[in-house]
Amino acid sequence: MDILGFTINMAFIWIGVAVLFAIIEAATMGLTTIWFSAGGVVACIASILGAPVSVQIIVFIVSSILLLYFTKPLAEKKLKIGSEKTNVEALAGQIGIVTEDITPHSTGQVKINGQIWTAIADRQEVTIFQETEVKILRVEGVKLIVTPIKE
Repeated sequence: MDILGFTINMAFIWIGVAVLFAIIEAATMGLTTIWFSAGGVVACIASILGAPVSVQIIVFIVSSILLLYFTKPLAEKKLKIGSEKTNVEALAGQIGIVTEDITPHSTGQVKINGQIWTAIADRQEVTIFQETEVKILRVEGVKLIVTPIKE
């Protein structure tokens, strides 16, 4: 390809496209543009094999879309992107100690990981006394829903 009297090999252009999309991916960490970077590499290979520019462009577009469609869900699952538990979500299943009695239809307090939380019993008719170990079932708003480990 000649531009302003300079001969430019399309393989270098495709390498530039691949590098550009890789830089964008590194800056955004969105796991989207990396597939276009891979498409640039595939188009570079097509260029080296002597494919016409129109075929290279089609190869770039098709390979990028196919990679995006078929491998992005697998990569997200493998890398566990977007599935990290928050601190509150991570409380479910942990063990705490009652620091203030939890009485029927009333709240008490539970200490877990050095923090005091307002808590209610999962069964409203139960009283859970101070120093009792409880399992956190879930978090509703700012309250822990707990059940005694030993009744």
